[in-house]
Amino acid sequence: MFQDISVQELLELQQKRELKLIDVRSPGEFGEFTIPGSDNIPLFNDEERSEIGTLYKQVSIQAAKDRGLEIVSAKLPAFIKQFEQISERKAVYCWRGGMRSKTTATVLSLMGIRVYRLVGGIRAYRRWVLDELEAFQLHPRFVVINGYTGSGKTQILRMLADRGYPVIDLEAMAQHRGSIFGQIGLKPHNQKTFESLLIHELIRWNDQPCVLVEAESKRVGKVVLPDFLVEAKERGLQIFLDIPVEERVRNIIEDYQPERNKGQCLKAYEFIKKRIHTPIALQIEQLMHENHFEEAVELMLHHYYDPRYEFATQHYEHEPTVCKAKNAEQAVESIIHLLQEQFPPVQTT
Repeated sequence: MFQDISVQELLELQQKRELKLIDVRSPGEFGEFTIPGSDNIPLFNDEERSEIGTLYKQVSIQAAKDRGLEIVSAKLPAFIKQFEQISERKAVYCWRGGMRSKTTATVLSLMGIRVYRLVGGIRAYRRWVLDELEAFQLHPRFVVINGYTGSGKTQILRMLADRGYPVIDLEAMAQHRGSIFGQIGLKPHNQKTFESLLIHELIRWNDQPCVLVEAESKRVGKVVLPDFLVEAKERGLQIFLDIPVEERVRNIIEDYQPERNKGQCLKAYEFIKKRIHTPIALQIEQLMHENHFEEAVELMLHHYYDPRYEFATQHYEHEPTVCKAKNAEQAVESIIHLLQEQFPPVQTT
């Protein structure tokens, strides 16, 4: 028989790399929100789930069960085979630990495949996330990387992470770069997914003396940061990147790939065009239509992004430490030197 486990037990086994999580909900549900690190082996696809739900509401519970059994019976061999191909220990879950995960666990047990089932399903996991965030006591001091648009803040954080330094990449968790153009080429996450990724990273780094983050507003794309995180960033050690404008333009072109995403770039530009002096705004738009993206970006930096950033940074609690560098590689070395001066040895991984 299968064994029921709690959220805490499941996460402990996953952290030890002793468990593979399987979400048996439909692909649509999985795409909206899942437990990080899960695979999706759906018992029903989106259309089948909708059909069974309609029967449940409009006909009867028994009619829904009968149709569900008919659908599952036809696909059972292929469904079981997917689990057989996973060598790790497995845990299955659905929305609230109900029929889908129970059916899956029961069938797999009958076939000699031992699995765990998450009590309460993903709804219990979501409750755990909210409770953990509400009660979270943050220990490390934040080191906040500031800089004008295009300074390569995200790239620098990822290079530091590659060197083993504790980094919480808020933009990666939001799947948004935090600007009007921020979702170009990305699929932004919703609040549930962001909070799930965030709490695991907070727990992971909470014993470190410091954690590196990028300067962001309270909102990053579709998601909102918890208040304690915003306050920790405001109290943190502020580093300001001073990067040449030519390098910033190059970074922006590389990140957003406007030649490939021209339509999305033009559409996003409509949101800020009215805030730029009209002759300059028209010149930028013409340059974009003519594929002169480097010139367009430089004008946007001078006439929109840099003035707005200067206004926003007038409210620093403490004067930031300026890191003057030619490029991201040089900035990384400067930041590492500063960390070594300011903090006890940071445990790199």
